[in-house]
Amino acid sequence: MEKNLTEQRIEHLLSQLTLEEKISQMVHQAPEIPRLQIREHSWWNEALHGVARGGLATVFPQAIGLGATFDPDLVFRIADATSTEARAKARLFHKKGNFSRYTGLTFWTPNINIFRDPRWGRGQETYGEDPLLTAELGKAFVRGLQGNHPRYLKTAACAKHFAVHSGPEKLRHTFDAVVSPKDLEETYLPAFRALVQDAGVEAVMGAYNRVNGEPACGSKFLLQDTLRGSWRFKGHVVSDCWAIKDFHTNHKVTKSPEESAALAVKTGCDLNCGDTYPALLKAVELGLLTEADIDTSLRRLFTTRFRLGEFDDPNDQPYTSIGPEHICSQAHRDLALEAAEASMVLLKNNGILPLDRTTLSSMYLIGPLTYSVEALIGNYHGQSTRWSTFGEGLVEAAGPGVKVDFRHGALLNQAKGNPIEWALYESREFDVTLACVGLTNLLEGEEGDAIASDSYGDVPSMALPPSQHEFLLKLLDGPKPVIVVVAAGCPLDLSPYYEKAAALIYSWYPGEAGGQALGRLIFGQSDFSGKLPLTFPRSVDDLPAFEEYSMIGRTYRFATREPFFPFGFGLSYRPLAVTSFEIVPDHRAVLVVENPFDAPSKDLVQIYLEGAGLVRELVAFKRLELGPRKTAKLELEIPAERLTTVDSLGRRVPRTGKLTFFAGFSQPDGRSRILGAPDPLAFEIYIQ
Repeated sequence: MEKNLTEQRIEHLLSQLTLEEKISQMVHQAPEIPRLQIREHSWWNEALHGVARGGLATVFPQAIGLGATFDPDLVFRIADATSTEARAKARLFHKKGNFSRYTGLTFWTPNINIFRDPRWGRGQETYGEDPLLTAELGKAFVRGLQGNHPRYLKTAACAKHFAVHSGPEKLRHTFDAVVSPKDLEETYLPAFRALVQDAGVEAVMGAYNRVNGEPACGSKFLLQDTLRGSWRFKGHVVSDCWAIKDFHTNHKVTKSPEESAALAVKTGCDLNCGDTYPALLKAVELGLLTEADIDTSLRRLFTTRFRLGEFDDPNDQPYTSIGPEHICSQAHRDLALEAAEASMVLLKNNGILPLDRTTLSSMYLIGPLTYSVEALIGNYHGQSTRWSTFGEGLVEAAGPGVKVDFRHGALLNQAKGNPIEWALYESREFDVTLACVGLTNLLEGEEGDAIASDSYGDVPSMALPPSQHEFLLKLLDGPKPVIVVVAAGCPLDLSPYYEKAAALIYSWYPGEAGGQALGRLIFGQSDFSGKLPLTFPRSVDDLPAFEEYSMIGRTYRFATREPFFPFGFGLSYRPLAVTSFEIVPDHRAVLVVENPFDAPSKDLVQIYLEGAGLVRELVAFKRLELGPRKTAKLELEIPAERLTTVDSLGRRVPRTGKLTFFAGFSQPDGRSRILGAPDPLAFEIYIQ
């Protein structure tokens, strides 16, 4: 087959490189080669919810909050804004000769691992527990990052961590995720396949752990048979950072850096985040691999660099003129506010919300996260100059005519030294109290980031820290209503507070506009529309062991015990209503949705499928906003794959017998009804 022009240019470049120079380009910080006009290149850049770790940037809600929006269009616009800021920032950095980490255009995001266990500290980086939701939002994020130009990438996205990776953090360098073919096909691989085959993701990052005995970054099954074989992936593969070193130091599948590097390259890992690939020079000398193997990886890596326009005239490219005026532009700040509002989930409302500032006399703010920037940012974040904390947003929304006071009341995760409880007594003097509690990235996250965690960033108990728990119980025993706002990236146990709280709100880590969004929602300037992208179990005692990777007993699809808050649940002030629903030929869902209120309303239509002997699963969803007293007719496609099931050998087979579809605004389960969700409509079909 005749090579295209880019391929010819890459071959010419390879012909001029020495073996040492080739190997130097296969690590995360590739040095410049002046004689060939190859500039320094940093592959290591982050953009999980905005350009991260590179200075000024718009900070959007953490990924799990984006999962709660169930909105691919919104996620696409966020990724598009992120890639616009990335182009502008890279242009500024590179003009100064700064090509260091976090200044480039190859972004190691999105994280599309399945949040299979609520104890995982990095679950906040994902879109939740459902493969369909994860795939749809992941595809939207990739498309927003990479753009739609036929020749050039706006930025390069990366699907991580491939695959079967979700904690525990403490064991990630050593454990073997033993997983069945059924769970692989049904849960762990679909989102990766969708990003590769449907969204054209440029890169895939391997995981630290082993999968069925093979290190993920050197797995024949994952990288050769699946990714490049069945899925025909043409991009490059990068290791997680220092994961190749784990081959010989922790997994013990090799005996030396040379063996580890050779195994990784020969199975398809092209780029080493870490310091093991320099051993490739000796590995070639020892005959563990050939220079041709090196060239195969370099072709993939240089293809990405050419597609980013590194070797072409900037004047001939579509993205190189993006200027600094786009960084933290008003349009991007408005988008951050829109996303924060869409992400927050109303879990309980006894009628107290929305507050009316024209009649409200006084409001008391309390809790360690009230004025905390850490409650907004999550991990892998950028630096905003306009943080809106919960306290600031609530005071702004209340306006000057409402008396407001604030006390910390409790510390984040340590007992108070002063036993006097003035904060509790003063809460009795106000019409309503808003308690802002939860976690921050100090307590949950990646193994080395969550420095206040004694469990490597994981959240082993699902409980609020004792300091907050004890104080909140006392506060809720007071005579005045308490609205509880919880910031966290994982499910926390809210059962001790549910009955006595007047309202419960889950804010996740809502980004730079989190406070403004909270204030607007609480005072009714906007309506809640977020839904839970994962299950809130009643207790960790209801879960399998954290280290167990079987899906039995996990997530809403395979749970054996009733949760406290179900996947897909979330209340609103003005719930829409599904008035008719049917499944028509070609497996399209046709439904009519009505807004019965005299004000605009928005909600999330969810369609689930159940069948004899089959798990319940989400098969389609659509965010919808309707004007006052308006009605809309929707047609939602049910993807063909949703009408199959997976057997014990991992094969997709057609579903047969009676299948029941449900259309509503939550799962079709009893617990959602008890919590206030309206009844869904059902429609049955029979497949021979």
